[in-house]
Amino acid sequence: MAGKRDYYEVLGVNRNATDEELKKAYRRLAKKYHPDANPDNKEEAEAKFKEVNEAYETLSDSQKRRMYDQFGADGPQGFGGAGGPFGGQGGYYSYSTSDFGDFGDLGDIFSSFFGGGFGGRTSSRRQTGPQKGADLNLRMDITFEESFLGVEKEITITRNEVCDTCHGTGAKPGTSVKKCSVCHGTGQVTQVQNTILGQMQTRRTCTNCHGTGEVIETPCETCRGKGTVRKQPRIRVKIPAGIDDNQTVVLRGEGDSGEKGGPKGDLYITVKIKKHGIYTRSGNNVLCDIPITITQATLGGELQIPMVDGSKEFYRIPDGTQTGTRFVIRNKGFKSVNSSSVGDFVFTVIVQTPKRLTREQRDLLTQLAKTMNEQPPIKKRGFFG
Repeated sequence: MAGKRDYYEVLGVNRNATDEELKKAYRRLAKKYHPDANPDNKEEAEAKFKEVNEAYETLSDSQKRRMYDQFGADGPQGFGGAGGPFGGQGGYYSYSTSDFGDFGDLGDIFSSFFGGGFGGRTSSRRQTGPQKGADLNLRMDITFEESFLGVEKEITITRNEVCDTCHGTGAKPGTSVKKCSVCHGTGQVTQVQNTILGQMQTRRTCTNCHGTGEVIETPCETCRGKGTVRKQPRIRVKIPAGIDDNQTVVLRGEGDSGEKGGPKGDLYITVKIKKHGIYTRSGNNVLCDIPITITQATLGGELQIPMVDGSKEFYRIPDGTQTGTRFVIRNKGFKSVNSSSVGDFVFTVIVQTPKRLTREQRDLLTQLAKTMNEQPPIKKRGFFG
């Protein structure tokens, strides 16, 4: 188990991937590595195919995914194990027609290619109890000032919510959901096949109830039997002061509604901060350039520094200040989201040389140059000169 690859890496998705993103990645990889599609490299394809199935079997199950995110593949009960999704002591992955698109029922593929699957059995078990709703992902653009000060915004999202007509049952009011008579409410049917290796037992998703264990004879007209409807509610989102680019704010319970009384999913909002014309950020420090005149650089003086929050800070620079000199105003940077620390405001002075002078200004500078005995710089000889 110690040598197992990270399941998210196996599927090529990030750790915040939605159920739909997991499913798309799984479909693509299952088609790519199916042994029948790789007749010239069957053993390696078979190993990768099993690895992809084991990863998806864990990450597609909300409870197993939470355990995996917390403990990894080795604890506390492990995932996949000696048999993984293909038998032994491991769990089973829920296969369905919707998972594979034009692949059809994966149980049929295993039966045709492997005579009942690895370890003598495959399964198409679906969870028939309460299931958590899908998590949603959203990007929000904010300004540099909003990231500095924090902001509260009202946004519109699209999500699945419990149908108000049937209250999530999927059945028309006045009717009820019935237990499937084919699988007797288990969501699975078992088939036994005689092969040259002996009897192979295959467990498949029940085609009558599609793995739910229940049958809706008279669907709700509003949600058409789904139990949920698409809505676009407006919600308020509080972005904390000090948030950085690409950081994520999580709103618990603002995702899709769960199934069969399960909890709602969560809403993940990734923040993108627009570039500013004056300020940049380095850690929790604010950086900027402040232009000064030759006389300010030479004689020193008090500068009026514009801060990110719109206020002004007065800062005295010494005489003889050179261009590129950096000055620090303590505790005027970004607040830390995770602690009480505050960054600094760091500004760099840039001495601006005037491009146009009046006759009087030119005469004054000429007189100044004479008093300082200024001479043009001497051209240095080359290294081999």
